[in-house]
Amino acid sequence: MTSADAAVVGAGPNGLAAAVTLARAGLRVRVHERAGTVGGGLRGAALFDSDVTHDLCAAVHPMAAASAFFRAFDLPARGVRMLHPDLTYAHPLDDGRAALAHRDLARTCDGLGADGPRWRRLMEPLVHRSQGVTDLLLSTQRTPPNPVIAALLAPRILGNRLRGNGLRTEDARALLSGVAAHAVGPLPSLPSAAIAVLLGHLAHATGWPLPQGGSGRIADALLDDLRAHGGTVQTGHHVTDLAELDTPVVLLDTTPRAFADLAGDRLPPRARRALLRFRYGPGAAKADFLVSGPIPWANPEVGRAGTVHLGGTHAHTLAVERAAAAGEATDEPFALVVDPAVTDPSRAAADGRRPVWAYAHVPNGDTRDPVPLLTRRIERYAPGFADTVLAARGVSAAAYEHYNPNYVGGDIGSGAITLRQSLLRPVPRRHPYRTPLRGVYLCSASTPPGPSVHGMCGHLAALDVLRREFGVRSAPPLGPPAGARDHAGRETV
Repeated sequence: MTSADAAVVGAGPNGLAAAVTLARAGLRVRVHERAGTVGGGLRGAALFDSDVTHDLCAAVHPMAAASAFFRAFDLPARGVRMLHPDLTYAHPLDDGRAALAHRDLARTCDGLGADGPRWRRLMEPLVHRSQGVTDLLLSTQRTPPNPVIAALLAPRILGNRLRGNGLRTEDARALLSGVAAHAVGPLPSLPSAAIAVLLGHLAHATGWPLPQGGSGRIADALLDDLRAHGGTVQTGHHVTDLAELDTPVVLLDTTPRAFADLAGDRLPPRARRALLRFRYGPGAAKADFLVSGPIPWANPEVGRAGTVHLGGTHAHTLAVERAAAAGEATDEPFALVVDPAVTDPSRAAADGRRPVWAYAHVPNGDTRDPVPLLTRRIERYAPGFADTVLAARGVSAAAYEHYNPNYVGGDIGSGAITLRQSLLRPVPRRHPYRTPLRGVYLCSASTPPGPSVHGMCGHLAALDVLRREFGVRSAPPLGPPAGARDHAGRETV
């Protein structure tokens, strides 16, 4: 095996971001991936038909448009087109109404009636300082924050936690609680409030785009850059012990539990106990549908949205999210639905067949088949949807862990989004990516800033490695060089 300066275990977005950062600094990097392909949450597959690709995990990528890592990496310059829907997200209600979040803030406010001015006061200052807001919330959570940004965020996070930021109409309250539910945990809470203002304002700033051709295009771009800078990848290799890795530095895109297993008796007992106290959150149950045409939403406006939240009223969203966090299964869970061809028509076959992506928030380890659960959930707001379904595949929360061991019990966030685990993820340490074992680092979503496809856990961990292990104080440039080519061999700049 070729010698290397650093090994990365796990080729999800964070593992690849770490590997790219290290390789760009001139290190020889080797990546080990258990699955047959790289990507983790960025994989796609033709599940039912060779003409239609389904996103196996993430489908919509607000953080890939906003995070500091991807801003520097510059996906569009690498041929990855980030497409924006006409309508960022929608939240249908039972009486045929729907709350709508447009990319245009003014248009959103116009549609919210009496709550329009309140929505503007909540979101507009964040939109104007969006990069600072995003960089603070996607940081290590260990350094003093920008005081201006902190002063902007604090009342909005506290206000959302305590009184919903003064929103009074059902449309606006549902619109905000649907975004807060991306925390996948009990509502309301301070972490979910932070996620609500982060994702909520991004809907009117850099947007919630989809990569043309599917999420795998992002993984392809990362892999191409890694290889262009000398990095190597070994897929189909399940690392079971740190002793297998003959490098002075190891970065683990794994959960704390998996790290404890890999370390074995090398790990001091106290450190092991701390890692095993790390909590995992509710699960996600996933259904992939092959359908004959667009989803027949009762409110046609919903059919223009890139993302649809099925949570019903504000009160219902809070109730079912609390139930899932408490381990209680419900028949009407909060669900997210994406019809990628709405934003990217190339995702539909010539005869109209297209993928539909759907998640339900369920108790950790839930074993129920999500296909009937999600079919009923969509049918409630889109009568006749079941008649369009040509094929379907369900992955229960329990089964999701088999697809990706980082999704413990179906927890796609790789750790519960609690206040403690948001600020002190994964354990209370000044340097969150370091472990008690010299040269061994964690870089998964179990580290700050947490879940989503932003690459920041891996990037920030790699910067710590460069400083501590190699004396490199400045971040390497991440943008594509002149004459770079995309995954299909086309010149991009």
